[in-house]
Amino acid sequence: VARQNTVRSSRAAISVPPHSSDFCIDLKHLAGSDPHMAYNVRCARRVADKSIFVLLNGETGTGKEAFARAIHAASRRAERPFIALNCASIPESLIESELFGYKHGAFTGARREGMRGSILESDGGTLFLDEIGDMPAHLQTRLLRVLETKDVLPLGSQTPVKVDLHVISATNRDLRTLIEQGEFREDLYYRLNGLTLTLPRLQDRHDLKSLVRCALAAENDSGDTVSIEDVAFEKLLKYHWPGNLRELRNILRTALALSDDGIIRLADLPKQIADLVQERRDRNAESSLVNEEFESPLGECTPLETAERDALLNELEQNHWNVTLTAEKLRMSRSTLYRKLKKYDISVS
Repeated sequence: VARQNTVRSSRAAISVPPHSSDFCIDLKHLAGSDPHMAYNVRCARRVADKSIFVLLNGETGTGKEAFARAIHAASRRAERPFIALNCASIPESLIESELFGYKHGAFTGARREGMRGSILESDGGTLFLDEIGDMPAHLQTRLLRVLETKDVLPLGSQTPVKVDLHVISATNRDLRTLIEQGEFREDLYYRLNGLTLTLPRLQDRHDLKSLVRCALAAENDSGDTVSIEDVAFEKLLKYHWPGNLRELRNILRTALALSDDGIIRLADLPKQIADLVQERRDRNAESSLVNEEFESPLGECTPLETAERDALLNELEQNHWNVTLTAEKLRMSRSTLYRKLKKYDISVS
């Protein structure tokens, strides 16, 4: 009886029905209501059908492969293969054959029928090179030649093969630093970054509530409606998410397995979330004492402040996030604009 009363008294912050849409299935879903992601999506749409390579920057778990798949799906290459290769997960001795393929007898242990390799498998479609900063130096030279000639020479072959190649690469490392350290070719960098997009960290996104709902829907394979209790939902929103979207999905997946009656409660969440949330709240309280000018948190804006924040976001969007141009259009100094951006927790990095 006590357990039943507890279930009935649980207040669900969000509820997700069964068979909801999958997580981040296209560019529209990826954009959400976050202005930074909206900018990324707008740029991605404009180059999806052009011969422009895309380089995705972002911390681990920010959804770089999902974004690359969405670009592929939005292009005229969508009916052709999307081939993903993680340059960091494949041993250096194998990555050359995985990327370029090989002919029968190219080396000891080679398949009798040979192998086409990721580049040829992606012919007409999209090749996604994840963790491109970890590609061995000698392969960077070969890859650059393929990008320039659109010819692939499999290991053990004397005849190059033409390929219709479109590349999206991704990294969580600073490629310019790697170039300075001699670990990454500068000419390859300039070939790959026709358009560079940075995916924001989960804690920097303004649509976190929607992302939690979307992730919960993707993990809900029970056939029933599932919910998150108010207090658990608030903890999820205050957590700093070092693992970003990947961590969010893993935590919700485990929480659903541990939950009773399809309701995720605080007891179903990892202990570190509650611990780190309190620590973060304490830091925020100290910060607010030092900067009283910006003490109004985003969730407690007055209607006037909300309107001003929306106007700033709209103007920044119209000016492609150019702070100088936005300040001129709003007839205010850049320092004043930066103060307002800080007040409303708007990041233009």
